[in-house]
Order: sequence, then C-alpha cells, then structure tokens
Amino acid sequence: MKFAIVFAALFAVALAAPADVEILKNESDVGPESFQYAYETSDGAKAEAQGQVRNIGSEQEALAVQGSFSYISEDGQTYKVQYTADENGFQAYGDHLPVAPEA
Repeated sequence: MKFAIVFAALFAVALAAPADVEILKNESDVGPESFQYAYETSDGAKAEAQGQVRNIGSEQEALAVQGSFSYISEDGQTYKVQYTADENGFQAYGDHLPVAPEA
C-alpha cells in the first residue's frame, strides 16, 4: 500500500505538466516490497527513483528510496538533485544547494 501511495503521488506530478509538454519516457515497476520509476518530458525534466522496504516485519521497517530529478529553469540553467530518503531522513545533494559549513 505504501508503494501505491508514493507511486501515485509521483506519477501525478509527472502528468501535471503543462499541455504543450510531451511525455517522452514513462517507465515504472511497482511490487509489494520495491518499486522503480523513470520519466522524461519534452521540456527537459527528468526523474528516476528506486526504493525498497528494509527490515520487513520488524519494528524498524522502513522504506528506503534513492533517486534524482532534473529540470531546465526559465533562464536555461539545468538543475539536478540527487537524494536518498530512509530511516535517517531525507538527504538531497546538488551543485546549487547550500552546504553546511564544516565544523
């Protein structure tokens, strides 16, 4: 059920693109304990992710996801974000994202 909700939300975002944007690629594989998807649109937006349930049946059961997305801004710059989301929280990485100073 968790995967169905996550997948439905991500799929809805992909399809919410303006009418003049075409979907060039739309792949998905959703199972009871794992999923993966990838899409690409004609305006340069791309996303992909894969996830699986860890520690199935235990008190520490958690969904672990790795993915990335990119898009081209109005000024022509491409922005790309890679991320992980798991029992340690959401962690995003990208050249344009601020980084905490080293301690």
